[in-house]
Amino acid sequence: MYSLVTPEVKISIAPDILSLLARIQQYLADQGITAYLAGGMVRDMLLGRSVQDVDIAVAGDALEVASKMAADLEGRYVPLDEENGIGRVVLTEADRKWELDFTTIAGSIEQDLARRDFTIDALAIRLAEMIRGPQPPSIIDPFHGQDDLNDGMIRVVGKSAFIDDPVRLLRAVRLAAELCFIIHKDTEELVRRDAHLIASVAGERVREELLRLLNLPRGGQHLKYLEGLGLLGSLFPELAQTKGVTQPKEHFWDVFEHSLRTVQAVDFLLREGDWEYAGREALAAVPWSEALAQHFASEVGHGSTRKSLLRLAALLHDIAKPQTKTVEESGRTRFLGHAQEGATAVTDIMERLRFSVREIKLTETLVRYHLRPTQMSHEGMPTNRAIYRYFRDTGEAGIDILFLSLADHLAARGEGFDPDGWREHTEVVAHVLAKRAEEEKLAAPPKLLDGHDLINIFGLIPGPRFAEILEAVREAQAAGEITNREEALNYIVHNLNIPLRKDK
Repeated sequence: MYSLVTPEVKISIAPDILSLLARIQQYLADQGITAYLAGGMVRDMLLGRSVQDVDIAVAGDALEVASKMAADLEGRYVPLDEENGIGRVVLTEADRKWELDFTTIAGSIEQDLARRDFTIDALAIRLAEMIRGPQPPSIIDPFHGQDDLNDGMIRVVGKSAFIDDPVRLLRAVRLAAELCFIIHKDTEELVRRDAHLIASVAGERVREELLRLLNLPRGGQHLKYLEGLGLLGSLFPELAQTKGVTQPKEHFWDVFEHSLRTVQAVDFLLREGDWEYAGREALAAVPWSEALAQHFASEVGHGSTRKSLLRLAALLHDIAKPQTKTVEESGRTRFLGHAQEGATAVTDIMERLRFSVREIKLTETLVRYHLRPTQMSHEGMPTNRAIYRYFRDTGEAGIDILFLSLADHLAARGEGFDPDGWREHTEVVAHVLAKRAEEEKLAAPPKLLDGHDLINIFGLIPGPRFAEILEAVREAQAAGEITNREEALNYIVHNLNIPLRKDK
């Protein structure tokens, strides 16, 4: 293989990264080890993007290098892939976390680049050249990756790229979405050919790529593209079963298309996408603020945010409709229990993909209660008691479920969008959010009674009923029906039919 070394080009790199690289080069030079910057790091520097991942290829045992480097830099060593010789050093400096991935060069640097996924990642810079200054370094580019960078093109290095590592199937779509590039038509055909291989990838690797994709704007379009490439059904076989499952007449699409459209509606509500069936006036009716934007951008787990998990829940919220579908004699179609069964199915899927306990709990709760906002009231605004019960049951997912409910509404109506029905729905959501905000501004209400009072005043024996009684009192307090201890005691006597101790 010949080596194409392009003339020196201007690259962009932050001073703090350059300083870190200088320390790494000094250590490696002292050990007599030649090293190269490679892959996505070189790509991002050429594009002028901020560098997120540091990828260093070394002419030596990368696991040993990473282990010793971690000790020298006072970082943490992670043997990322012992079989392929990939080690990671995790550093935290000045409130910034760095992940330095060291790979072993097998043969020459050109041979190493030939095993990379895409031409735009098959680029390298000799580390010593990178930091020598003042002249910019030369780029090792044997597969004309810079041309594809200039053309905005994702193209595989070789036809076996996806067979060699099937997670690249997802990465191709993610990179195209992230960089606003297109996938070359020949590479698209290879994706379709090898799409079934994604099912063989370890769950944690799928999770990482999927979350990076779902964190991007226009998540619904990206998922639709995955479907067009044959990847979505291989990722979620359960979702494929929703194709062709018809719904009641008030629904514009079948279950599968409705699910994809719900993600697009989430994008619209989060101000990260369009909705062709409703415009700015419909969006203006949806409560929004900087606090809500920060809420959905907040991190849930490593690599996940509330908005990425909201998109995942939107995709899977009706996943149990096929097995719960019934058609009554009157012709009415129903999906009784689909939310509860869907929550169980989502838990199984996310466990398969190695999501964390908190990520699973949040998403499972979103699916389980996605119908709840429309059940809080039938006429007028929900009562304080109903709002209290809602947030009691939904916990930290309460705000997110309100937006899932709105997205579900849009994706159900489609072309049949009704401005009046939409206004009523958004007014309920605004009312619930306002009540929630009011409660959060107030100090925690005083506890009016406790278990000792139930024993001493009512003569009750401790047991499961204690929690039910105290919760009923808290609910009445939240609803504004009682405000002090005396009213709480009367509530227990007259509303819960529990008499006072005879000696009281």
